[in-house]
Amino acid sequence: MKKVLLSLLVGGTLLLPSKVWAQAEEPAPVEYSERVPMPGAGRTVLYGRALDWAQNKFTYTPKSGLSTVEAAATIRVTGTGQVKQVDNRGKDEPLTVLFTFSFQATDNGYSYQVSSFQIVADPKQPSQTMEFEAYRAQRREDKNNDKTHNDRRITAQANSLASEAAMSFRSYMNSQPAEGNIGLVEN
Repeated sequence: MKKVLLSLLVGGTLLLPSKVWAQAEEPAPVEYSERVPMPGAGRTVLYGRALDWAQNKFTYTPKSGLSTVEAAATIRVTGTGQVKQVDNRGKDEPLTVLFTFSFQATDNGYSYQVSSFQIVADPKQPSQTMEFEAYRAQRREDKNNDKTHNDRRITAQANSLASEAAMSFRSYMNSQPAEGNIGLVEN
């Protein structure tokens, strides 16, 4: 009976489409985006809060390329973080990662995105960057990847970095006091 069940289980697994199998397809790009409805908050107020965060609370330094367009209520800034891969001996090798935080306010809310991840593959040449997906593909093709799993390691760390930056921003936006009247208005 055990052999029949085992053979059915193995046969059923082999019949599953390859998309069901773990690590069978290209991983999704590293990014975090969210649209937050806030009716009545106002574009100017939301833009001001986000600008304050980008100028004073953005901790992913060194930051660069802060660009703002007040008329369009948009903000864009490049932040810096680190991920670690391991060498063949299991020793950590830190890599610098650059990413873009972008913000857009409307009269009814805002949207933001943490995306455009790039790797500084050679620390001696910090101006030379490589798209994160291309670097991840290189790691996947590396002959030692079965041992180091650097492709999955750096992807998980970059996803964590994107999520951390997004949660920092969202927490700041939610911690700001509400503007206007709250509760009953006395006459």
